[in-house]
Amino acid sequence: MKHPDVFGSLYIMSPCCLSARGGGPANPANEKALEAVKTPADSATLPFGLRAQLASAAAWSPNPKKPPLYLDLPSENGVVRQDVIARWAANAPLAFVDQYIGNLRQYRAIAMDVGDQDGLRIDAGKLHDILDTYGIANTFEIYSGTHTSAVADRFQHHVIPFFSKNLCMTANCK
Repeated sequence: MKHPDVFGSLYIMSPCCLSARGGGPANPANEKALEAVKTPADSATLPFGLRAQLASAAAWSPNPKKPPLYLDLPSENGVVRQDVIARWAANAPLAFVDQYIGNLRQYRAIAMDVGDQDGLRIDAGKLHDILDTYGIANTFEIYSGTHTSAVADRFQHHVIPFFSKNLCMTANCK
């Protein structure tokens, strides 16, 4: 939503991390597992939620002075780090979407989908409602399934046709 000059259309599949996360009590087991990660290969052994936390930290709380992963996590030594939580909150799209309504109006098309059994369904619905409130045309589909159900089918029958119809490579697109 920050770069309509680069991206002409958006298809958002099972969007993660739309709301600010963290701030709850530190989880010692998770903290220990994350502290044990020293290389990208180490992270492959983690459950999805912890890998997502590392990815969020790499994107939203990088720290060039903290090798080997060069990031700050939302809790450290059993203490929740409010400075990191604030950085994550500042990067949550539902927190800043109102600032980019003008940009969102410039997109040729916006579509979003999420599974009815996906925990991300609630925040995806909130984003859809915000777009609707501002009168920004978008399509929103809740399909039967989880976060990863029928990904190949979704690409083949939804994403590729969407971009086939809505990508434009010339300066005079409407």
